[in-house]
Amino acid sequence: MKTKTSDSVQGLFMLALIYIAFIALGMPDGLTGVAWPSMRKTFNIPVDAIGISMVCMTCGYLVSSFFSGRLISKLSIAGLLTLSCMMTGAALIAECFVPSWGWYAAVSVLTGFGAGGIDAGLNTYVAANHGERQMHWMHASYGIGVTAGPFIMIAGLQSFQSWRPGFITVGLFQIALGIIFALLIKSWNRYDEAARKENIKKLTDYDTPILKTMAHIPAWIGMLLFFLYSGAEISYGFWIYSILSEARGVAPAIAGMLAGSFYLMFTLGRIAAGIYSKRIKTKKLVLISLSSALAGSLLVWLNLSSVLSIAGIVIIGFAIAPVFPALVSDTKDRVGENHAGNTIGMQMSAASLGSALIPAFMGILARQISLEAITAALTILFALLLIIYASATRRAGRSKGQMVGGLMVW
Repeated sequence: MKTKTSDSVQGLFMLALIYIAFIALGMPDGLTGVAWPSMRKTFNIPVDAIGISMVCMTCGYLVSSFFSGRLISKLSIAGLLTLSCMMTGAALIAECFVPSWGWYAAVSVLTGFGAGGIDAGLNTYVAANHGERQMHWMHASYGIGVTAGPFIMIAGLQSFQSWRPGFITVGLFQIALGIIFALLIKSWNRYDEAARKENIKKLTDYDTPILKTMAHIPAWIGMLLFFLYSGAEISYGFWIYSILSEARGVAPAIAGMLAGSFYLMFTLGRIAAGIYSKRIKTKKLVLISLSSALAGSLLVWLNLSSVLSIAGIVIIGFAIAPVFPALVSDTKDRVGENHAGNTIGMQMSAASLGSALIPAFMGILARQISLEAITAALTILFALLLIIYASATRRAGRSKGQMVGGLMVW
Protein backbone atom coordinates (compact mmCIF):
# COMPACT_ATOMS: atom_id res chain seq x y z
CA MET A 1 0.00 0.00 0.00
CA LYS A 2 2.84 2.33 0.85
CA THR A 3 4.50 1.63 -2.49
CA LYS A 4 1.29 2.25 -4.42
CA THR A 5 0.70 5.49 -2.54
CA SER A 6 4.26 6.61 -3.22
CA ASP A 7 3.94 5.75 -6.92
CA SER A 8 0.64 7.61 -7.09
CA VAL A 9 2.13 10.74 -5.54
CA GLN A 10 5.13 10.55 -7.84
CA GLY A 11 2.83 10.08 -10.83
CA LEU A 12 0.87 13.20 -9.89
CA PHE A 13 4.12 15.12 -9.48
CA MET A 14 5.28 14.06 -12.95
CA LEU A 15 1.91 15.03 -14.39
CA ALA A 16 2.20 18.47 -12.74
CA LEU A 17 5.59 18.92 -14.41
CA ILE A 18 4.05 18.00 -17.75
CA TYR A 19 1.42 20.70 -17.25
CA ILE A 20 4.14 23.26 -16.42
CA ALA A 21 6.02 22.25 -19.58
CA PHE A 22 2.90 22.95 -21.62
CA ILE A 23 2.51 26.35 -19.94
CA ALA A 24 6.05 27.07 -21.13
CA LEU A 25 5.14 25.82 -24.62
CA GLY A 26 2.24 28.28 -24.85
CA MET A 27 4.00 31.42 -23.67
CA PRO A 28 6.00 32.17 -26.85
CA ASP A 29 2.90 31.64 -29.01
CA GLY A 30 1.11 34.36 -27.05
CA LEU A 31 3.93 36.89 -27.39
CA THR A 32 4.36 37.40 -31.10
CA GLY A 33 0.85 38.48 -32.09
CA VAL A 34 0.91 41.46 -29.71
CA ALA A 35 4.58 42.18 -30.44
CA TRP A 36 4.20 42.07 -34.24
CA PRO A 37 3.39 45.75 -34.97
CA SER A 38 6.39 46.81 -32.85
CA MET A 39 8.65 44.15 -34.40
CA ARG A 40 7.73 45.32 -37.91
CA LYS A 41 8.97 48.80 -37.02
CA THR A 42 12.17 47.43 -35.47
CA PHE A 43 13.12 45.39 -38.54
CA ASN A 44 11.39 47.64 -41.12
CA ILE A 45 9.48 44.77 -42.73
CA PRO A 46 6.01 44.39 -44.34
CA VAL A 47 2.98 42.91 -42.59
CA ASP A 48 3.31 39.50 -44.27
CA ALA A 49 7.00 39.01 -43.40
CA ILE A 50 5.98 36.85 -40.45
CA GLY A 51 5.60 34.01 -42.95
CA ILE A 52 9.39 33.73 -43.30
CA SER A 53 9.84 33.24 -39.56
CA MET A 54 6.95 30.78 -39.35
CA VAL A 55 8.33 28.64 -42.17
CA CYS A 56 11.76 28.53 -40.50
CA MET A 57 10.20 27.69 -37.15
CA THR A 58 8.17 24.95 -38.79
CA CYS A 59 11.31 23.36 -40.25
CA GLY A 60 12.74 22.92 -36.77
CA TYR A 61 9.39 21.78 -35.40
CA LEU A 62 8.92 19.18 -38.13
CA VAL A 63 12.28 17.54 -37.44
CA SER A 64 11.81 17.23 -33.67
CA SER A 65 8.12 16.24 -33.80
CA PHE A 66 8.61 13.68 -36.56
CA PHE A 67 11.36 11.97 -34.58
CA SER A 68 9.82 12.58 -31.14
CA GLY A 69 9.27 8.87 -30.53
CA ARG A 70 12.92 8.07 -31.22
CA LEU A 71 14.09 11.06 -29.18
CA ILE A 72 12.07 9.88 -26.17
CA SER A 73 13.53 6.38 -26.45
CA LYS A 74 17.08 7.77 -26.64
CA LEU A 75 16.89 10.69 -24.19
CA SER A 76 13.87 9.74 -22.04
CA ILE A 77 10.94 12.14 -21.71
CA ALA A 78 12.76 14.17 -19.03
CA GLY A 79 15.88 14.41 -21.18
CA LEU A 80 13.85 15.57 -24.16
CA LEU A 81 12.11 18.22 -22.04
CA THR A 82 15.46 19.43 -20.71
CA LEU A 83 16.92 19.82 -24.20
CA SER A 84 13.76 21.36 -25.65
CA CYS A 85 13.20 23.95 -22.90
CA MET A 86 16.87 24.99 -22.89
CA MET A 87 16.92 25.36 -26.67
CA THR A 88 13.66 27.32 -26.83
CA GLY A 89 14.71 29.65 -24.02
CA ALA A 90 18.13 30.36 -25.53
CA ALA A 91 16.58 30.97 -28.97
CA LEU A 92 13.98 33.43 -27.61
CA ILE A 93 16.70 35.47 -25.94
CA ALA A 94 18.94 35.30 -29.02
CA GLU A 95 16.10 36.65 -31.19
CA CYS A 96 16.25 39.89 -29.18
CA PHE A 97 19.83 40.60 -30.23
CA VAL A 98 19.93 39.63 -33.91
CA PRO A 99 20.99 42.36 -36.38
CA SER A 100 18.32 41.71 -39.03
CA TRP A 101 15.05 39.96 -39.80
CA GLY A 102 16.90 37.27 -41.74
CA TRP A 103 18.87 36.33 -38.64
CA TYR A 104 15.68 36.36 -36.56
CA ALA A 105 14.10 33.88 -38.97
CA ALA A 106 17.19 31.66 -38.86
CA VAL A 107 17.13 31.51 -35.04
CA SER A 108 13.43 30.61 -35.27
CA VAL A 109 14.51 27.16 -36.48
CA LEU A 110 15.83 26.46 -32.97
CA THR A 111 12.66 27.84 -31.39
CA GLY A 112 10.63 25.45 -33.52
CA PHE A 113 12.89 22.49 -32.75
CA GLY A 114 12.44 23.00 -29.03
CA ALA A 115 8.69 23.52 -29.28
CA GLY A 116 8.24 20.43 -31.45
CA GLY A 117 10.07 18.26 -28.94
CA ILE A 118 7.85 19.43 -26.09
CA ASP A 119 4.61 19.25 -28.07
CA ALA A 120 4.85 15.93 -29.89
CA GLY A 121 6.78 14.22 -27.09
CA LEU A 122 4.29 15.08 -24.37
CA ASN A 123 1.21 14.41 -26.51
CA THR A 124 2.54 10.92 -27.18
CA TYR A 125 3.54 10.38 -23.54
CA VAL A 126 0.19 11.50 -22.09
CA ALA A 127 -1.83 9.56 -24.68
CA ALA A 128 0.14 6.45 -23.70
CA ASN A 129 0.11 6.88 -19.92
CA HIS A 130 -2.95 8.95 -19.02
CA GLY A 131 -6.61 9.43 -19.95
CA GLU A 132 -8.58 11.93 -22.01
CA ARG A 133 -9.22 14.17 -18.99
CA GLN A 134 -5.49 14.60 -18.39
CA MET A 135 -5.00 15.28 -22.10
CA HIS A 136 -7.54 18.14 -21.97
CA TRP A 137 -5.95 19.60 -18.84
CA MET A 138 -2.48 19.38 -20.36
CA HIS A 139 -3.71 21.42 -23.31
CA ALA A 140 -5.45 23.77 -20.86
CA SER A 141 -1.98 24.37 -19.45
CA TYR A 142 -0.89 25.46 -22.92
CA GLY A 143 -3.81 27.87 -22.78
CA ILE A 144 -2.53 29.32 -19.50
CA GLY A 145 0.84 29.96 -21.13
CA VAL A 146 -0.58 31.44 -24.32
CA THR A 147 -2.97 33.61 -22.25
CA ALA A 148 -0.08 34.94 -20.19
CA GLY A 149 1.95 35.77 -23.31
CA PRO A 150 -0.02 38.86 -24.45
CA PHE A 151 -0.08 40.31 -20.94
CA ILE A 152 3.67 39.80 -20.52
CA MET A 153 4.23 41.51 -23.86
CA ILE A 154 1.85 44.41 -23.08
CA ALA A 155 3.68 44.97 -19.76
CA GLY A 156 7.02 45.07 -21.60
CA LEU A 157 5.74 47.40 -24.30
CA GLN A 158 4.24 49.83 -21.79
CA SER A 159 7.24 49.81 -19.43
CA PHE A 160 10.11 49.71 -21.94
CA GLN A 161 8.47 50.63 -25.28
CA SER A 162 10.06 47.49 -26.72
CA TRP A 163 9.04 43.93 -27.53
CA ARG A 164 12.38 42.51 -26.36
CA PRO A 165 11.75 42.40 -22.56
CA GLY A 166 8.77 40.09 -23.12
CA PHE A 167 10.89 37.65 -25.13
CA ILE A 168 13.71 37.73 -22.58
CA THR A 169 11.30 37.11 -19.67
CA VAL A 170 9.79 34.04 -21.29
CA GLY A 171 13.22 32.83 -22.47
CA LEU A 172 14.56 32.92 -18.90
CA PHE A 173 11.50 31.03 -17.67
CA GLN A 174 12.13 28.33 -20.27
CA ILE A 175 15.78 27.98 -19.27
CA ALA A 176 14.88 27.78 -15.57
CA LEU A 177 12.37 25.05 -16.37
CA GLY A 178 14.98 23.18 -18.39
CA ILE A 179 17.31 23.21 -15.38
CA ILE A 180 14.55 21.75 -13.19
CA PHE A 181 13.94 18.94 -15.69
CA ALA A 182 17.68 18.24 -15.85
CA LEU A 183 17.78 17.77 -12.08
CA LEU A 184 14.87 15.32 -12.25
CA ILE A 185 16.03 13.10 -15.13
CA LYS A 186 17.11 10.18 -12.92
CA SER A 187 13.98 10.32 -10.78
CA TRP A 188 11.68 10.45 -13.83
CA ASN A 189 13.51 7.57 -15.50
CA ARG A 190 13.15 5.41 -12.35
CA TYR A 191 9.41 6.12 -12.32
CA ASP A 192 9.01 5.16 -15.99
CA GLU A 193 11.05 1.99 -15.48
CA ALA A 194 8.84 0.95 -12.57
CA ALA A 195 5.76 1.51 -14.74
CA ARG A 196 7.19 -0.69 -17.50
CA LYS A 197 7.57 -3.62 -15.10
CA GLU A 198 3.77 -3.83 -14.88
CA ASN A 199 3.92 -5.29 -18.44
CA ILE A 200 0.98 -3.26 -19.71
CA LYS A 201 1.17 -2.76 -23.47
CA LYS A 202 1.06 0.95 -24.32
CA LEU A 203 0.95 2.68 -27.67
CA THR A 204 4.53 3.86 -27.17
CA ASP A 205 5.60 0.21 -26.97
CA TYR A 206 4.68 -0.56 -30.60
CA ASP A 207 7.41 -0.45 -33.23
CA THR A 208 5.30 -0.03 -36.36
CA PRO A 209 7.38 1.13 -39.37
CA ILE A 210 6.66 4.76 -40.21
CA LEU A 211 6.14 3.88 -43.91
CA LYS A 212 3.38 1.45 -42.96
CA THR A 213 1.59 4.17 -41.02
CA MET A 214 2.04 6.61 -43.91
CA ALA A 215 0.15 4.14 -46.12
CA HIS A 216 -2.75 4.13 -43.64
CA ILE A 217 -5.51 6.45 -44.99
CA PRO A 218 -7.02 7.37 -41.58
CA ALA A 219 -3.65 8.80 -40.58
CA TRP A 220 -3.80 11.23 -43.54
CA ILE A 221 -7.35 12.30 -42.69
CA GLY A 222 -6.16 13.06 -39.18
CA MET A 223 -3.24 15.06 -40.55
CA LEU A 224 -5.58 17.13 -42.75
CA LEU A 225 -7.81 17.98 -39.79
CA PHE A 226 -4.84 18.99 -37.65
CA PHE A 227 -3.40 21.08 -40.50
CA LEU A 228 -6.60 23.07 -40.96
CA TYR A 229 -7.54 23.36 -37.30
CA SER A 230 -4.12 24.48 -36.10
CA GLY A 231 -3.87 27.02 -38.89
CA ALA A 232 -7.22 28.51 -37.89
CA GLU A 233 -6.40 28.58 -34.17
CA ILE A 234 -2.98 30.19 -34.57
CA SER A 235 -4.26 32.65 -37.17
CA TYR A 236 -6.92 33.99 -34.85
CA GLY A 237 -4.53 34.20 -31.93
CA PHE A 238 -1.86 35.92 -34.01
CA TRP A 239 -3.85 38.34 -36.16
CA ILE A 240 -6.70 39.42 -33.85
CA TYR A 241 -4.52 42.08 -32.18
CA SER A 242 -3.49 43.64 -35.50
CA ILE A 243 -7.07 43.50 -36.81
CA LEU A 244 -8.41 45.29 -33.75
CA SER A 245 -5.63 47.85 -33.31
CA GLU A 246 -4.81 48.65 -36.95
CA ALA A 247 -8.00 47.93 -38.92
CA ARG A 248 -10.67 48.81 -36.35
CA GLY A 249 -8.95 51.58 -34.41
CA VAL A 250 -9.02 49.92 -31.00
CA ALA A 251 -6.47 51.32 -28.52
CA PRO A 252 -3.38 49.06 -28.32
CA ALA A 253 -3.79 48.31 -24.59
CA ILE A 254 -7.45 47.34 -25.05
CA ALA A 255 -6.66 45.32 -28.17
CA GLY A 256 -4.00 43.47 -26.17
CA MET A 257 -6.51 42.71 -23.43
CA LEU A 258 -9.01 41.42 -25.99
CA ALA A 259 -6.33 39.22 -27.55
CA GLY A 260 -5.59 37.96 -24.06
CA SER A 261 -9.31 37.31 -23.48
CA PHE A 262 -9.35 35.08 -26.56
CA TYR A 263 -6.71 32.85 -24.97
CA LEU A 264 -8.31 33.17 -21.53
CA MET A 265 -11.56 31.73 -22.86
CA PHE A 266 -9.49 29.17 -24.75
CA THR A 267 -7.93 28.07 -21.44
CA LEU A 268 -11.24 28.00 -19.58
CA GLY A 269 -12.71 25.93 -22.41
CA ARG A 270 -10.00 23.30 -22.05
CA ILE A 271 -10.38 23.17 -18.28
CA ALA A 272 -14.12 22.70 -18.72
CA ALA A 273 -13.54 20.02 -21.37
CA GLY A 274 -11.42 18.08 -18.88
CA ILE A 275 -14.41 18.02 -16.54
CA TYR A 276 -17.17 17.05 -18.99
CA SER A 277 -15.12 15.01 -21.51
CA LYS A 278 -16.38 11.69 -20.12
CA ARG A 279 -20.00 12.82 -20.37
CA ILE A 280 -20.07 13.59 -24.07
CA LYS A 281 -18.79 11.59 -27.04
CA THR A 282 -15.79 13.01 -28.84
CA LYS A 283 -17.61 13.21 -32.19
CA LYS A 284 -20.44 15.26 -30.71
CA LEU A 285 -18.01 17.45 -28.76
CA VAL A 286 -15.98 18.31 -31.87
CA LEU A 287 -19.06 19.00 -34.00
CA ILE A 288 -20.53 21.34 -31.38
CA SER A 289 -17.17 23.07 -30.97
CA LEU A 290 -16.63 23.67 -34.69
CA SER A 291 -20.22 24.83 -35.22
CA SER A 292 -19.92 27.32 -32.34
CA ALA A 293 -16.56 28.55 -33.64
CA LEU A 294 -18.12 29.14 -37.05
CA ALA A 295 -20.91 31.19 -35.46
CA GLY A 296 -18.40 33.25 -33.47
CA SER A 297 -16.25 33.81 -36.54
CA LEU A 298 -19.27 35.15 -38.42
CA LEU A 299 -19.83 37.70 -35.66
CA VAL A 300 -16.23 38.89 -35.87
CA TRP A 301 -16.29 39.03 -39.67
CA LEU A 302 -19.61 40.89 -40.01
CA ASN A 303 -18.61 43.35 -37.24
CA LEU A 304 -22.20 44.51 -36.74
CA SER A 305 -21.26 46.13 -33.43
CA SER A 306 -18.34 46.22 -31.00
CA VAL A 307 -20.26 44.12 -28.48
CA LEU A 308 -21.04 41.40 -31.03
CA SER A 309 -17.46 41.35 -32.30
CA ILE A 310 -16.11 40.93 -28.77
CA ALA A 311 -18.71 38.23 -28.15
CA GLY A 312 -17.48 36.47 -31.29
CA ILE A 313 -13.88 36.52 -30.07
CA VAL A 314 -14.96 35.06 -26.72
CA ILE A 315 -17.11 32.38 -28.37
CA ILE A 316 -14.31 31.28 -30.72
CA GLY A 317 -11.78 31.04 -27.90
CA PHE A 318 -14.06 28.87 -25.75
CA ALA A 319 -15.47 26.80 -28.62
CA ILE A 320 -12.25 25.65 -30.27
CA ALA A 321 -10.59 24.72 -26.97
CA PRO A 322 -11.51 20.99 -26.85
CA VAL A 323 -10.85 20.18 -30.52
CA PHE A 324 -7.09 19.60 -30.55
CA PRO A 325 -6.80 17.49 -27.34
CA ALA A 326 -9.96 15.54 -28.20
CA LEU A 327 -8.52 14.47 -31.55
CA VAL A 328 -5.11 13.66 -30.04
CA SER A 329 -6.49 11.45 -27.27
CA ASP A 330 -8.82 9.74 -29.75
CA THR A 331 -6.05 8.93 -32.24
CA LYS A 332 -5.67 5.31 -31.14
CA ASP A 333 -9.40 4.72 -31.76
CA ARG A 334 -9.28 6.28 -35.23
CA VAL A 335 -6.11 4.63 -36.55
CA GLY A 336 -5.51 1.66 -34.23
CA GLU A 337 -3.05 1.38 -31.33
CA ASN A 338 -0.28 -0.02 -33.54
CA HIS A 339 -0.32 3.16 -35.67
CA ALA A 340 -1.14 5.66 -32.91
CA GLY A 341 2.39 6.46 -31.77
CA ASN A 342 3.53 7.29 -35.31
CA THR A 343 0.29 9.05 -36.22
CA ILE A 344 0.42 11.43 -33.25
CA GLY A 345 3.85 12.60 -34.36
CA MET A 346 2.61 12.94 -37.95
CA GLN A 347 -0.43 14.90 -36.78
CA MET A 348 1.81 17.22 -34.78
CA SER A 349 3.90 17.78 -37.91
CA ALA A 350 0.75 18.55 -39.92
CA ALA A 351 -0.40 20.91 -37.17
CA SER A 352 2.93 22.67 -37.33
CA LEU A 353 2.67 23.10 -41.10
CA GLY A 354 -0.83 24.50 -40.73
CA SER A 355 0.33 26.82 -37.94
CA ALA A 356 2.99 28.26 -40.26
CA LEU A 357 1.43 28.25 -43.71
CA ILE A 358 -2.12 29.37 -42.95
CA PRO A 359 -1.19 32.42 -40.79
CA ALA A 360 1.42 33.32 -43.41
CA PHE A 361 -1.28 33.11 -46.11
CA MET A 362 -3.44 35.40 -43.95
CA GLY A 363 -0.56 37.87 -43.95
CA ILE A 364 -0.54 37.82 -47.75
CA LEU A 365 -4.29 38.50 -47.73
CA ALA A 366 -3.74 41.41 -45.35
CA ARG A 367 -1.07 42.92 -47.58
CA GLN A 368 -2.87 42.38 -50.90
CA ILE A 369 -6.42 43.15 -49.73
CA SER A 370 -6.80 44.24 -46.09
CA LEU A 371 -6.58 42.98 -42.53
CA GLU A 372 -10.36 42.57 -42.57
CA ALA A 373 -10.00 39.93 -45.30
CA ILE A 374 -8.49 37.64 -42.66
CA THR A 375 -11.78 37.46 -40.73
CA ALA A 376 -13.63 36.38 -43.90
CA ALA A 377 -10.98 33.77 -44.76
CA LEU A 378 -11.05 32.28 -41.26
CA THR A 379 -14.83 32.02 -41.34
CA ILE A 380 -14.55 30.04 -44.58
CA LEU A 381 -11.84 27.88 -42.99
CA PHE A 382 -14.04 26.98 -40.00
CA ALA A 383 -16.87 26.09 -42.38
CA LEU A 384 -14.49 23.86 -44.37
CA LEU A 385 -13.29 22.14 -41.20
CA LEU A 386 -16.84 21.43 -40.12
CA ILE A 387 -17.78 20.00 -43.53
CA ILE A 388 -14.72 17.72 -43.74
CA TYR A 389 -15.11 16.46 -40.20
CA ALA A 390 -18.86 15.84 -40.52
CA SER A 391 -18.42 14.08 -43.87
CA ALA A 392 -15.64 11.83 -42.58
CA THR A 393 -17.60 10.75 -39.52
CA ARG A 394 -20.79 10.19 -41.55
CA ARG A 395 -18.96 7.89 -43.98
CA ALA A 396 -17.40 6.03 -41.09
CA GLY A 397 -20.76 5.51 -39.42
CA ARG A 398 -22.32 3.93 -42.52
CA SER A 399 -19.96 0.96 -42.53
CA LYS A 400 -19.89 -1.63 -39.74
CA GLY A 401 -21.27 0.88 -37.29
CA GLN A 402 -17.84 1.94 -36.08
CA MET A 403 -15.25 1.42 -38.82
CA VAL A 404 -14.75 2.12 -42.52
CA GLY A 405 -11.57 0.71 -43.98
CA GLY A 406 -9.84 1.02 -40.61
CA LEU A 407 -11.16 4.56 -39.91
CA MET A 408 -12.78 4.77 -36.48
CA VAL A 409 -15.72 7.08 -35.87
CA TRP A 410 -14.61 10.19 -33.99
